[in-house]
Amino acid sequence: MPSTSQPDHLSHNTLKNLIKHLSFETIFSAAADAMLLVDNAGVIVQANPSALTLLEYSAEEMCGLAVEALIPISYRNHHQHQRQSYFNNPEKRAMGKGTALFALTASGKKIAVDISLSPVYIKDQIYALTTFYVAGHRREAEEALRISEERLQLARRSAGLGVFDFDAKQNIVHWDERMRELWGGDSDATISYEKFIEAIHPEDREARQTALILATDPTGTGEYNAEFRIINAKDGTEHWIATTGRMHFEDNHASRLVGIAQDITERKRLETKLQEQRSETESIFKQQVAARTASAIAHELNQPLAAISAYSEVALHALSDANFSTDKLKRALEGCVAQAQRAGTSLHELLAFLQAGNIVVAPFDLNALVKDALNIARSDGYKEFQPALDLEQNLPQVLANRIQIQKVLVNLIRNAVEAMRSIGANNATITVTVRTNQNLNMGHVSVQDSGPGIPPEAVKRIFEPFFTTKPTGIGMGLAISRALVESNGGQLWLEPNVESGAVFHFTLPFAP
Repeated sequence: MPSTSQPDHLSHNTLKNLIKHLSFETIFSAAADAMLLVDNAGVIVQANPSALTLLEYSAEEMCGLAVEALIPISYRNHHQHQRQSYFNNPEKRAMGKGTALFALTASGKKIAVDISLSPVYIKDQIYALTTFYVAGHRREAEEALRISEERLQLARRSAGLGVFDFDAKQNIVHWDERMRELWGGDSDATISYEKFIEAIHPEDREARQTALILATDPTGTGEYNAEFRIINAKDGTEHWIATTGRMHFEDNHASRLVGIAQDITERKRLETKLQEQRSETESIFKQQVAARTASAIAHELNQPLAAISAYSEVALHALSDANFSTDKLKRALEGCVAQAQRAGTSLHELLAFLQAGNIVVAPFDLNALVKDALNIARSDGYKEFQPALDLEQNLPQVLANRIQIQKVLVNLIRNAVEAMRSIGANNATITVTVRTNQNLNMGHVSVQDSGPGIPPEAVKRIFEPFFTTKPTGIGMGLAISRALVESNGGQLWLEPNVESGAVFHFTLPFAP
């Protein structure tokens, strides 16, 4: 049976010997480039298949043809002298350095070419091995590259971009004209790195250096981004510069940083102006809030203070009355206490609103917090309700400020109790549900009561500061609660179109 095994690879020495014995004819014919063998009289003695195809000749037509027949007429005399000079001093070299060369085909078509000459000795006779490289594609590519570079230069100029190349080995910076213009540098194409960073504003050097250190980390992306101010060396003007680039590495060491720079002074100026306008707007808003808050405080405290004053007068009269009545005195003092508590509650709400911006978050158990909030509400006098808890077990911890979220829950429970009080629904049920919101990866809490519900005209305004549906209070509780929940990364909302009572929901993010 014939063998199915693969032939062994030739050894290195065997292959070398075979190559030695390859004929010139074999290599000449197999070459992909067009080749001619020309004698010292300028006669073509042999052409390979690639040359025949390129120059559109048959082998019979090409052999014996004068090589000048392939040269445009205007260059033939010059070529003849150059050919004679070459054979007087034969060496491997390119033909026509720095000039455009053309070859004529049999049909008279001109082909842009590059030509190299190599001396070949055959039986003590010298020949010129002439190799043609078609230059058309190269020149087209060069032209395309030139056009692309021109477009890039135009785009850079239009965008005001400068290009820099920091050579970390030599500690020098190569920069273009735009970079020199921004820095106020001389016409030199390079500058020392020390001189380059000297123009950076002293207050911005550390931040810029930090960005550079990050870019030089071989384990990172090599990306470099920094914004800083520079002081123009010529006119002393200050400019904001945005730089971006990429670090190149050799043997795991930073070697070059190539990037672009853009003057962003106008953008920074607009940002500053916008920030000033924003600060001014915030200041006006705070003034308005402060005025409304002061008005609310004055309004809210005026009634309980007036009531306390009246109850105090009743108490004094009771004490001075010959027919002293302890019951009358007790009712007067109880009225004082109730009104004082009312005033204290209002102040507490306002203080909570003003302090809502300062938060420290930490993971905690949401189910445990619900139980704590219920106990706090009961201890504050909100006892006439039955809690119905529907708590998801093994709930992940949420990440928020525990005290603030506790205030939110207590406020929602108090509102529910007060709503049910308004319709005389004693011993009513408040349902608190805790679930995982799978879509948002959050904890979800709902508080439902069986009170009168929220009037339709009040639903849209229920979270507005100073808006309230209660006969007393300044309407800050729900506004504060929403602000607290949102500052902790969650949301608080009222469920619309509930058949009876009201249902409030809020979410909080789970701890990582």
